[in-house]
Amino acid sequence: MTFDLNDFSLAGRTALVIGGSSGIGREIALGYRAAGATVLIAGRRRDALDAVAAELGGNGPRIAYQADARAAAALLELREAIEADHGPVDVLVNCQGTTAIKPALELSEAEYDAILDTNLKSVFFACTQFGRGMCERGRGSIVNISSLAAHTGWANAAAYCASKWGVAGITQSLAAEWGERGVRVNAIAPGFFMTDLNRDRMPEERKAEARRRSAMKRMGELPELVGAAVYLGSDAARFVSGATLRVDGGYLSSGI
Repeated sequence: MTFDLNDFSLAGRTALVIGGSSGIGREIALGYRAAGATVLIAGRRRDALDAVAAELGGNGPRIAYQADARAAAALLELREAIEADHGPVDVLVNCQGTTAIKPALELSEAEYDAILDTNLKSVFFACTQFGRGMCERGRGSIVNISSLAAHTGWANAAAYCASKWGVAGITQSLAAEWGERGVRVNAIAPGFFMTDLNRDRMPEERKAEARRRSAMKRMGELPELVGAAVYLGSDAARFVSGATLRVDGGYLSSGI
């Protein structure tokens, strides 16, 4: 076997990006299309889905699916609808996420449930729902969007950290369980990027601290995540599974 640059291509693959209607998910969806994949997106907001579908060139078969990934039954319906329209999914990206930046003593049960259901429960059941078919076919790649919060704790983000540590555990456990069945499961841990999720919720002093702590002294631009997602979804990473790739501008390298 010799190195082939074409291994980075996603041509001929069908990729689903859950949470693909905004932020990191939108960027990965556009990047996967540029890499040659047939790209499908799923999310809760029809208006946002339609806007990204237009960017993806969605004038042919349906490519945007409205679904609440927090419900296992909804994920089953999503898989059935996609397979009826496009056939099986080759690459799954779990990019759904939410947070609440507030002291743990002030976090309500409803807020805790919303974070864990969106960030962890939905990832597990999306992996198992689409991973089932991948295991049966003997091939597939899953890319979960984790966080630096899966590596260390953050004040005022206890539930978010718990959810992302859970994503790291799911990623490694499923990689160990499904590796011999031809299915790779990896994660990306983004550093600090400005997204719709954190633009208004992240205090200005924390943004300044993020820039100061990064080895590159800046926050990331969303397109800078795409290369990692394409790599992990492609044959170039055929022997990579159970890994979490940090795309953080050297933030964690600078110490805790």
